[in-house]
Amino acid sequence: MSLPLARVDALVVGGGPAGLAAATALRADGAGSVLVVERESDAGGIPRHCEHSGFGLRDLRRVLSGPAYARRWVDRATDAGAEIWTRTMVTGWSSEGQAELTSPEGVRRVEARAVVLATGARERPRTARLVPGDRPMGVFTTGQLQQWVHHERLPVGRRAVIVGAEHVSYSAVLTLRQAGVRPIALVTEYPRAQTLRLFDLVTRLGLRVPVWTRTTVAGLYGRDRVDKVLLRGPEGQMRELPVDTVVFTGDWIPDHELARLARVTIDPGTNGPACDVDGRTSVDGIFAAGNLVHPVETADIAAHRAASVGAAVVAWLRRKEHDPGFGATVRVRVTDPLQWVVPNLARLGERTDRPVLLHSNEFLEHPSVRVEQDGRTLATYGLRCIIPNRSHHIPSDWLSAVDPGGGDVLVSVSSPR
Repeated sequence: MSLPLARVDALVVGGGPAGLAAATALRADGAGSVLVVERESDAGGIPRHCEHSGFGLRDLRRVLSGPAYARRWVDRATDAGAEIWTRTMVTGWSSEGQAELTSPEGVRRVEARAVVLATGARERPRTARLVPGDRPMGVFTTGQLQQWVHHERLPVGRRAVIVGAEHVSYSAVLTLRQAGVRPIALVTEYPRAQTLRLFDLVTRLGLRVPVWTRTTVAGLYGRDRVDKVLLRGPEGQMRELPVDTVVFTGDWIPDHELARLARVTIDPGTNGPACDVDGRTSVDGIFAAGNLVHPVETADIAAHRAASVGAAVVAWLRRKEHDPGFGATVRVRVTDPLQWVVPNLARLGERTDRPVLLHSNEFLEHPSVRVEQDGRTLATYGLRCIIPNRSHHIPSDWLSAVDPGGGDVLVSVSSPR
């Protein structure tokens, strides 16, 4: 029995800020029919569950609460003419390359001239972090906590510890306080917090929530509900902290299952689809955008970069008859302490006006970034600092100097002693 078939010019998988921004750009630049599919009951992504302010500065040029920001992008996409199907999941690909969709209305197929994957990233839960101890209730990721508090309206607890000290960790602090929970501390394995200094000062001095650095969770215990965590301090000393709530933040994993099913090459650094500056992947006609590609940027940065991917898809659709293949590509990779680089594919003739993103797992002061290929230096850049769990930008002008027939491009970083 054949499934119902819909045909569109572009299919966007994921209705968060990145997917909606890509869809808006697709329609604005004349892509024709654009369909966005979102697995949740409402589009808008993670910001829907973030009641605090701070969204929209870079892309919408205003500061909004999470729900208001999400509504703004839904309105932009629908006003542009994109169609949004909620409670709909892409569960696979047919042998003809069509997307197989499942929703409460049944199963159907969608045939698209181009596909934009914007499925985002998720935080690594406690089980994936291999934290020993019991398996009690009261353990969350930030996303689970926000759903629990703002969507389900369920009680959380009284005393909490937050594992992490990056941007999203401070969002967890605000969510806990809104739920009437006292955050006892943020703990991080790093020597200092990785968020903006203003956020750190407001949390430590204004909200009186300390940050315990060089500290890890060595165990988590409780019979029915968590009642204590075991912490390992900077000198290896152990201490017990009585809490009834633990929130694991950050440590992002791209939702790359659909990309893998489509046989898209996965970059070993990001664990998301390998792609060029336009979001073009190793499979012709499939593009990737948002935090599926760079885990994880703030929502406004993800949306801003995804809009440029949408525009690139339209340009690709227009020249598709004359450019049916992907063309020669060169892999771009990093060395320690860098974790990943985006874009991580270089292609002859691509644009060089979009910044390249870097992530590191170490703090570095006044580092020098070197880009080279086959021993030939393509560019060097100086940065003021590099902070773990935050992206840093370098120009992309070196892309024009890449030899498409050469070896991998290597991005390295060094810091003065």
